[in-house]
Amino acid sequence: MMAPVSVPEINLQATSRESTAREVLKCLHCKLVQYRTDKELCRRCKKSLLPEPPLAQPAIALVAEPDASIKNEGLSVSSAVRDLRHVRNLSQRQLAARMGVPRTYISKIENGKAMPTLSSLDRLARALQVDISALLRDAPTRHKDETAVLMADPFLAEIARFSAHLTVTQKSIFLNHVRELAQSAAAGQNRARKLA
Repeated sequence: MMAPVSVPEINLQATSRESTAREVLKCLHCKLVQYRTDKELCRRCKKSLLPEPPLAQPAIALVAEPDASIKNEGLSVSSAVRDLRHVRNLSQRQLAARMGVPRTYISKIENGKAMPTLSSLDRLARALQVDISALLRDAPTRHKDETAVLMADPFLAEIARFSAHLTVTQKSIFLNHVRELAQSAAAGQNRARKLA
């Protein structure tokens, strides 16, 4: 038979302390590479070496967020100015010159960083050749009104009926012909004015 052998007791606390004391960590704040300390603090900046726990996620809101168009009333004016400027084929610099303001002011209005005053809205409307109400309407209503004005012309209404059946290439050709006709008509009017 075998005789029992005595095993020396091992101090587990000392062993675990030694293993954690020799663990190499990098401080997330000052980037110092160091051994883990007993207090879990950085030797240089004295901040915690432990990773921060993730932030708790906010609870789901039971009340619906207000509509973005209601929250940012300036955005409807900004999009109206941008849309109307594009329709009129004007650059920001040209519109600013018509209003007598710096170009950056037009940019701020279009980006929603500045809300024009009532007098500025009046000058904007005159520069864009529209009524002030056109600047204050939302885009779908504004487009619907512009379409109604165009469709009031019987010639344009007839073209619109047929354009729905055209391919992209056919529409492009048609628009190029219309542009050429408009340019030749404008050139004829200019010659008539010079002769008169």
